[in-house]
Amino acid sequence: MRVGRPVQPLPHPNCDYCGAPASLARAGEEAYPYRDDHGPLWICVDCQAWIGIFPRSTRNVPLGRLADARLRNLKGELHAALEPLAQAKVRRDGCSVFEARAKGIRWVTELIGASLPEKGSIHSLDADQCERAVAAIKEFEQERGAHPSDSVPDDR
Repeated sequence: MRVGRPVQPLPHPNCDYCGAPASLARAGEEAYPYRDDHGPLWICVDCQAWIGIFPRSTRNVPLGRLADARLRNLKGELHAALEPLAQAKVRRDGCSVFEARAKGIRWVTELIGASLPEKGSIHSLDADQCERAVAAIKEFEQERGAHPSDSVPDDR
């Protein structure tokens, strides 16, 4: 009999699109979607949906939900929309880029009313939430750019 902390079961995500269990794929395997080694992935071959694992994870913990092509594109758009805000925070507050990105993700998910797990990232968001987050960031930037105190004076 084992005494001590219970051993957590190994993560094994299911596909959000078809419900089938995902399989772990590594570089060089037939199901692996990339030519180069991007690290192990949980993949649903039928839906062509996949997600990476946390770096240095010995238990192959997935970063979030499996993403099809549409969701992967939306997450890329969200990353691109958040990056200028994170860089501005780094310049303004002198924090690390990782801290700035994490705060940006928390800010935008609260703004759209989404909830994230404790170590949440944009990989936990679905397509609708990603679309709303990108729209919220664009709206924020338009409001900020339209504010008279934010406009750059014309020094001719």
